[in-house]
Amino acid sequence: MLPIARKNKIKELIVEKKSVTVAELTKLFKVTEETIRRDLKQLEDDGILHRTYGGAFISDGVQNDVDVNLREFIHVEGKKKIASQCLSLIKSGDSIFLDASTTSLVIASMLQDKKLTVVTNSIKVVNKLMEYPQVNVVIIGGTLAHSSLSTLGRNAEHHLNNYFFDTAFISCRSVSMQHGITDSNEQQAGIRKLAAEHANRVNLIADYTKFDRTSFASICGFEQIDTIIVDKKLSEEWSSFLEEQDVALIECE
Repeated sequence: MLPIARKNKIKELIVEKKSVTVAELTKLFKVTEETIRRDLKQLEDDGILHRTYGGAFISDGVQNDVDVNLREFIHVEGKKKIASQCLSLIKSGDSIFLDASTTSLVIASMLQDKKLTVVTNSIKVVNKLMEYPQVNVVIIGGTLAHSSLSTLGRNAEHHLNNYFFDTAFISCRSVSMQHGITDSNEQQAGIRKLAAEHANRVNLIADYTKFDRTSFASICGFEQIDTIIVDKKLSEEWSSFLEEQDVALIECE
């Protein structure tokens, strides 16, 4: 296949799937990783996609569900800032919910000094918490979603319905003044919605890129959110809006 045809096919794939990995493209086109990385670099220069460690993604579309293995390397410093702030909201002895977001994974990595019960539907969070024997881990059963490495679906929601939390940490794909908290994956939105309903306090963990956007499925409105933790300072309009909604705002500047 000619280089221009290969790059056009990569463009088609990323528009359809929203994210691609170097490994899958190497296998698909039977070329070297170096060749694929060069193609992705050229496509990034053309404004088609954003590269990250191991692949590339695009931000467009209401049903944009980027592979978790790529999301781990997007806005890394912002996620660390958010997670550090979240630690102050967790007390030893708490029961908390961590969703299948990469920010929740960073929070999990910082829990080595806490004695907690953590309920989660994230396989990556479970794997991280296995390193901390003082943390009691409850794994929500359900159907494994490979793109997020999380359990989803009717069985997962049924299982989650049995538990209640001091605090839930939920993420999302988008935050909009008009449409509230939304997600690109309807089943993931269902888990996050239920976790929020079962928590005494709900903390939304969202990096600054998620604001003023709307995705496919509703999670909840601002009336269910107690605190929003964001990695950068939001606009005055957002600060005023959240104050009106009685939502506390923690900006990690």
